Amino acid sequence: MKRKKRGHPTSTTIRPVTSKSTKSAQFNQKPAREFKKSTWILSSVAFLFVLFIIIFFFSIKDDLQSFEELERIDPAIATQVYSSDGELLHSFFTSNRAYTPYERIPKNVIDALLSTEDRGFYKHWGIDSKGIARAFVNLFRYGGIHGGGSTVTMQLSRNLYFGYEQTPTRKIKEMITSIQLEKTYSKNEILEMYLNICDFGNHAVGIQSAAKRYFDKELDQLNNSEAALLIGILKGPSWYSPIRHPERAKKRRNIVLSMMLDNNKISRAQFDSLKQKDLNLELNDPNKIQSAPYFVEYIRRQLNRLQDSLDVNIYEDGLKVYTSLNTQFQEYMEKSITKNIDTIQERVRNQRDFAELKETLSDTAFNEQTEVQLAFVALNPHNGQILAMVGGRDFEKSKFNRVTQAKRQPGSSFKPFLYTAAIDNGYSPASQFHNQPTVEINADGTRWTPENYDKSRGGLTPLTTAIRKSLNLVAVRLINEVHPRIVKQYANAMGISTQIRPFSSLALGTSEVIPLELVSAYGIFANNGLHVKPISIVKIEDKNGSVIYQNIPEPKEVLSPETTHIVRDMMEGIVNHGTGGPIRWKHKFYGSAAGKTGTTNSFTDAWFVGYTPDIAAGVWVGMDDQKQTLGPGMAGGVVALPFWADFMKSVYDSVSFNRGTFVNSPGVFEHEVCLETQKSATAYCPNTMSALFTSKNKPNEACDVHTGFDTSRKKRRRF
Repeated sequence: MKRKKRGHPTSTTIRPVTSKSTKSAQFNQKPAREFKKSTWILSSVAFLFVLFIIIFFFSIKDDLQSFEELERIDPAIATQVYSSDGELLHSFFTSNRAYTPYERIPKNVIDALLSTEDRGFYKHWGIDSKGIARAFVNLFRYGGIHGGGSTVTMQLSRNLYFGYEQTPTRKIKEMITSIQLEKTYSKNEILEMYLNICDFGNHAVGIQSAAKRYFDKELDQLNNSEAALLIGILKGPSWYSPIRHPERAKKRRNIVLSMMLDNNKISRAQFDSLKQKDLNLELNDPNKIQSAPYFVEYIRRQLNRLQDSLDVNIYEDGLKVYTSLNTQFQEYMEKSITKNIDTIQERVRNQRDFAELKETLSDTAFNEQTEVQLAFVALNPHNGQILAMVGGRDFEKSKFNRVTQAKRQPGSSFKPFLYTAAIDNGYSPASQFHNQPTVEINADGTRWTPENYDKSRGGLTPLTTAIRKSLNLVAVRLINEVHPRIVKQYANAMGISTQIRPFSSLALGTSEVIPLELVSAYGIFANNGLHVKPISIVKIEDKNGSVIYQNIPEPKEVLSPETTHIVRDMMEGIVNHGTGGPIRWKHKFYGSAAGKTGTTNSFTDAWFVGYTPDIAAGVWVGMDDQKQTLGPGMAGGVVALPFWADFMKSVYDSVSFNRGTFVNSPGVFEHEVCLETQKSATAYCPNTMSALFTSKNKPNEACDVHTGFDTSRKKRRRF
């Protein structure tokens, strides 16, 4: 009988018999396989994640800062220039930033910042977990980073290193760097850096510069409204610019104020009051030099020359430059110009020589071509420090500094060099020369016949009278005796560096000089024969307060005290009784003073240079185009002297400083001489004068002509 095949429909299926233990083993094998599979998947994901992190880290590591770099955060800081009385004159910068330590940042600024940007600043460790989560939710929802999540520390890292590109990569870089910053710096140091590095727009970088830019205030003078406005600008310096968008800026300010209210930093009453206020801006343009522009530019040029030797960058290294300028002196100098310049300008434009020119030009062109210019400088003759400087009428129109750069003929203001050479070589104030015409031969062979200013002539004239009246004929005769080359040597020794042509015309100031050098040379007479070169930069400190440059005056004796005393006495006569007399009788300045007027041919240049025991100052007035003249009668005593006199009177009446006196030399004494014989006068000499002498040139013999006896008749006769 055949066996039926298995599975046949008529066959019977026999099921295998399984025990309970076998079923349990099969059940446990399946989860084990799934667990291994899950573990493998998780391990793979973890590995890939770690690999991604490693790859990502290596891809950005070059963009992250090392700890050494984080410890050397060194933003560009503006160099600040200060006056001698502590006023900020100007800043030189690529980024207009004045660094302010945390201790000097007012509480209302900190409150406004943290209330608006990071209320949990003192609690987190560089990143705000909730904010970061919110930012990444926005990333997946909107496909980009949209606000939120940035702490003050993260904003600092962005400003320092990463810019404003809206990408997840930048955000991660910020987070990593922020954690590093928090490890490296204290919370207060981070706030300090943040407020000094942030850009507040309109050439204001850092909170101190912003306070000056928008309110012309020091940082500690900001009120709550002003602090809120500045912090509000940080959200978008261009968008919320209070200059271009004042209404937008005001709304943003009020948002900051509301956050300060919500953070219990101001009261409801304060908020209700402050939100109604206008912005009340007091704009200060950091690019415009507000005070003493010619002096500040003079400082900048010197700093440019110094920066290589000092190994500094004057626009980025945060230097503090302390200068000699006194803002009160500067103010009175500018006031004296304002008081007198319009009258002089009007007289110049109304001269007959300009009548035809006025008809051919437009008013604007005529005014430009006939504008009177000037140079005015004052310095301390004892230490050389420049106290005030005006190099022209309008710095914005012309930056050419006529005090330090112009070379102009000094006219008779050069004569003190001639008289100094004469006195130092044995002549006395009583020495006489003919006040008569003379014919001179110029270097080119042409003849020159000098004249006195008023065309006058006279007889024998003492030198003290000749300088007091500024007699040209006597000066020319004197220089021919002393010799022009000797006079040139004295001028060079006294600080004149320009080319001096040693001819007889030099007596009348025909060789050009620089105004600052001429004033400095006059200061020798006020400083007992010592010359101190002009100083404008007193010292320079680096950003840490270390002195890296100091300008110490170096007096150099160029004249003996005796010569200085005698020439100064002669020059005092000019102010008291001569061409400088208006200083006394018109301008009412009665302090000790000496000086000299100067006028060149055709009234092209007008000068007055003078000094007191404390100040040497000089004024030049003329046209930049030397072919144009000031016009008939516009001499130094008329044009330049009023500026000098008004300045000196204002300074001595209004400014508090130590007042000195002229130093008299013990080697100089007064002696009466007979003008006819130049010997000691007797009771019978009809024409005598008292003059100052030294033991070297004092006459040792009595007049032997006027003795009281008629020697021809052997009988006593009194003249």
